[in-house]
Amino acid sequence: MATLIITEKSSQAKDLRAALGDRYGRILPAEGHLLRLAEPDEVNPDWKRWAPTLLKPDGLYPTKPDSGGNKTAKLAAIKAALKGCDQVILATDCDREGQLIGQEILEHLGFRGRVQRALFTAQDPKTIRDAFAKLKPNNELRPLYEAAVARQQADQIFNLSLTRTATKTLLAPGTRGVIGIGRVKTPTLSIVCLRELEIRNFKPEDYFEVVATATAAGGSFLMRHAPPPKDRIKDRARAEAIARAADGHGGPLSVTVEDRRQAPPKLYDLPALQKTCGQRWGWTADRTLEVAQELYDGEGKKLITYPRAEARYLSENQIADVPAITGALTRLRGFAHLDISRPVIRRGKSGHFCDKALEGVSHHAIVPNVNVLDDLESRLNRLTDDEKRLYALICRSYLAAVMPDYEYRQTTVLMDVPVDGKPVVFRAVGRIPLKLGWKAAFGSAETDGKPDEKEEEQTLPPLADGEPARLSDSRVEAKRTQAPPRYNEGTLVDAMQNAWRFVEDPALRDRLKEAKGIGTPATRAEIIKGLRRQNLLGADGKWLVPTPAGLQLFETLRGAAPTLVDPGTTALWEMRLDEVVVGRADFRTVIDGIADEAGRLIGVLVGNRGPAVDLGVRGGPIRAGRGAGRRRSTSPRAAGTTPRPRTRKVAVAAVGVDGEAPKKPRRSRKAKATPEVPDSMSPVADAVPPAPTAPSSSTRRKAPTDKMVAFARSLADRKGVELPNTVLQDFDSCRQFLDQHAR
Repeated sequence: MATLIITEKSSQAKDLRAALGDRYGRILPAEGHLLRLAEPDEVNPDWKRWAPTLLKPDGLYPTKPDSGGNKTAKLAAIKAALKGCDQVILATDCDREGQLIGQEILEHLGFRGRVQRALFTAQDPKTIRDAFAKLKPNNELRPLYEAAVARQQADQIFNLSLTRTATKTLLAPGTRGVIGIGRVKTPTLSIVCLRELEIRNFKPEDYFEVVATATAAGGSFLMRHAPPPKDRIKDRARAEAIARAADGHGGPLSVTVEDRRQAPPKLYDLPALQKTCGQRWGWTADRTLEVAQELYDGEGKKLITYPRAEARYLSENQIADVPAITGALTRLRGFAHLDISRPVIRRGKSGHFCDKALEGVSHHAIVPNVNVLDDLESRLNRLTDDEKRLYALICRSYLAAVMPDYEYRQTTVLMDVPVDGKPVVFRAVGRIPLKLGWKAAFGSAETDGKPDEKEEEQTLPPLADGEPARLSDSRVEAKRTQAPPRYNEGTLVDAMQNAWRFVEDPALRDRLKEAKGIGTPATRAEIIKGLRRQNLLGADGKWLVPTPAGLQLFETLRGAAPTLVDPGTTALWEMRLDEVVVGRADFRTVIDGIADEAGRLIGVLVGNRGPAVDLGVRGGPIRAGRGAGRRRSTSPRAAGTTPRPRTRKVAVAAVGVDGEAPKKPRRSRKAKATPEVPDSMSPVADAVPPAPTAPSSSTRRKAPTDKMVAFARSLADRKGVELPNTVLQDFDSCRQFLDQHAR
C-alpha cells in the first residue's frame, strides 16, 4: 500500500522527514493554498463588467490551480504521486484553514482512496511521532473542512460583491480607485476612524492633585492626594483648601509592608511581537513579520520557530527542550550572566506550557529553534542588525519564561488629613527589589513594549505602622487629561486581535475573543497595507491616521450599512461556522445566508444618497478588466489603488477579499513581476498620492505635491469655495484646506 503525506509548507515537510524518515510514506509539501477560487467572470462572463450585482453562482465557486510561486510545480508533483497511491495522510496545520489547504487538493484532483489525518501543534520529533501514532480518519474532520469552504466561499461572494457595489455607487464621479469592502478590512478602518474621531472630539479637562513632604523619625518623603479618575479634583479652590489643611498637619502613619512576586510575561505570538517592535523600534507590522520570517527560513538561519504564531504557549512535550535551549543561549555573551541551572517550568494557562491552551491552534509561541543549537554562533554571524535585535528579544522572552518570579517588597504609607470634618487620604508607595528573577533576562529593557502601569514610586526611609509624621511644604499640582493615542501598526494589530472590545453584545464579544479577533496573524499586516494603498489610511510619523476619504467612507457606511464597519460581523460568521463544525447547520445554508445579507447590503448601498467618496485621484471612468475583483491565494492584499497609464508594466493587487485566506503570503523580496495589465481597472500600489495628513517633521516640504494641488482644485470647484493662493504654494496650508473640505 503506497502512502503519500501532504504537508502545508516545505519546512513542515523537512521536519516530518527528520522525525519519521520514510516510515509512513513519501512526503510532499504544498505552498499554502495551491488552488484559488475561480474569478467571477470565469463563472459568468456577464460578471466581467463591474456592477452592483450579487456575485453568487448557482453552486459553489470552483477551484482553479494557482500559478504563484512554485505552486504549479508542487501541485503537479502531488498529482503525479497520487496516481500511485491508495492512501494519503494530511499533515497540514490542524486548524480550519489547514484542513482546507490539504483536503481541497484531494477534492480538486478527485482522489478516492483512504485519507487519514495527523494533528500536531508543534513540529519537534516527539510531537510529530506521537501524532502519527494516533492518526484519525479524515472523514471525522469533514465538518471542519466544510466550515472552511463556507468561510472561503462567503468571503468571495460578500467581499467582491460589495467592493464592486461600493466602487460603482460611492466613488466620486471623475475619480479613479477602488473602494474595497471586506469583512476584516472595513472594520479595521472603523477602528482607526473611531479613534481619530475620539481624539478630535476630545475635550481636555483640568484637574488637581496635592503633594506634601512628610517627615518621620527615619527621614522625609513625598505624599500625594490623587483621587481616582471618577473622583478627581476639578476645582482649584478645593485643592488649595486641602493643601492648606495638610500644611503642618501631624498624625500617625498607616504603614503596610507586603512581599510580592510577579511571574514572567507570556511568550510571544505574532501580534504581541508586532506590537512590541512597533512601540520599541517603530517597526511596521509588515517589517516585524519580514524580519521574523527571515529568522525562520532564511538561508543558513532558521533560528526561530514558525513566526505566524497565534498562541502564547508551548506544548508540554517541549519542556524537554528547555535544558538544551537555555544551555546554548547562556553560552552566548549577552546571556552568560544568567543563572538558569534550575529552570522553572510553569504549566497550565497561567504558565507557559499548556496542551489545553493549544487545542484547535496550529502554531505555538515563537521561540528559539532547538534544532540549530549546535552551530548557533555561525548562524548568528549571518544576521543583520535588525535580525539580531529581534532574535535577542525572542531569546529574552524564552529565558524569562523559565526563570524564577520577580520578588519585591512593597511599602504603602497612608495618612488621613481632616478637611471640613472629613478625612482626605495622602499616600506614598515604595518598592524594594528582593530577587530580580526573570527581570534579569531583560535588564533595563521593557518586557512587552511598554512600561508597567504603576503609580509613582520612591525610596522610603524606615517606617513603622502607627509612628507619627508631619506634613509640610504642601502644594497644588495642575494636571490635564490627555486624549487617547493614535494607533501605530503594532497597536492596530493588537486592536484587531482584541476587536471584541468594540462589540457590545456579550455573546458576540465572547465569540470574538475565542476567534482571536478579526483577521489572522498571517493577514493583518497585509490588511493595513491594503488600506494604505487604497488611500483610506495614511501616516503621521509612526501613527496611522484615516485620510479624508477614509473618514468619509466610514461615516457613510456607519450611517447606511453599519454591519460593514462592525467587528461583530465576524463574530456572527464564526458562530454560523461553529454550527457547521458541530453538525447543526449545512455549510451551503450558511453560504446562502451570508449571500442573502450581501444582497441586502447591495440594495442599501445602491439606495444611498450620501456624499460621494473622493479617493483624491483624478481619472477617466473606471472600467472592469481582467484581474479586477481578482482574488489570489498567494497574497491577501486588498485593492483600491489607482492605475498608471495603460502602456506601462504594473503590479496587480488583489481586490476586496481580506478574510483568512490566503493563509501564508510569501515575503515581498521573492515577489515576481506581474504581466502587463492593459485595463484601467488594474490597481497600482505606488500610484496613490500621499494622504493629505500631517507629515512628520522629517518629511515636511514647503510646497504641496501636484496631486494635492489637483485634489484641492477639484474640491474647490465641486463645493464652490474660494481657493486661497497659499493653498497652491504652501504644504501646510494645502493640507489644512484638504482636511477641512474633504470630509
